[in-house]
This record gives sequence, C-alpha cells and structure tokens, in this order.
Amino acid sequence: MRTLEEIQIGDNIGPEPLFLEKDRVRAYCNAAGLAGVPRFTDDELARKEGLPGMITPGNMSAALIGKLVTDWARPANARLIRLGTTYRSPVLPEHHLSLQGFVTQVDHGERTAELDIWIENEDGDRLVTATATVKFPPKA
Repeated sequence: MRTLEEIQIGDNIGPEPLFLEKDRVRAYCNAAGLAGVPRFTDDELARKEGLPGMITPGNMSAALIGKLVTDWARPANARLIRLGTTYRSPVLPEHHLSLQGFVTQVDHGERTAELDIWIENEDGDRLVTATATVKFPPKA
C-alpha cells in the first residue's frame, strides 16, 4: 500500500481468490445466530425455497468485501469509514470466487479514497457489488 498521494484513480485492489466452503458458511451462521435459517445451512431445504442450494448470508458477503478493503488500507494506517453493498445474485458456496475492485476517486483535501469492490464468480458474474470510502491519516 502506498500513501494517499501515490494512489491513482484506476489502481486495482485484488484480485483475491476465494473458494468458499459450505462448512465455512455454516460456521459463520453458527457464530452470527443464523444456524436456524435453512437457506444458509442446508442444500435440500434451500431448494424447497426455490434456491439452487444453500447460499451465503449477505452480511458474510459484506464482511468478505470489508476485509479486502481493510487489508488494502491497513498498511497505510487508513480505515474503512463507509461500505455500501448491492446484492445482485446469491453467493453460492463451493465455487471459485474473486474479490476485487479499483480506486474511483481520490480526495486529497478530505484524505479519502473511494473504491468500487465486488465479488465475482468463476463465470465473471458480479454477485455482490460495493462502494467504500477509506480515510487516510493526516500527512506526516
């Protein structure tokens, strides 16, 4: 990570490959109090709801995106101050995913960078899209 002064519009974030196992999604659901929601934990019951199988909870998808942003920002002592997500398609476990994005705006006066981030499946479909604002510390 560079300083804010070195960041350019269009700089890439990621890609970060991810294979999301069903057991990882179930563990998240247990920790988040969602273990009783079948669409997130059981393929057969999710199919009864009209889904292709169990899906990843939206707040888990947002957390994965947030981690990508904070991992990018941490070396510069910057912090995530806003994250907005749009859920376009279910994130299915047991698929090869990619988390990635790019810088869309840099504001030197406010010391912020705006980012577009997304989760993409192996077919290149953007399943979850997000915008984020990262605040950088004062210039040393």
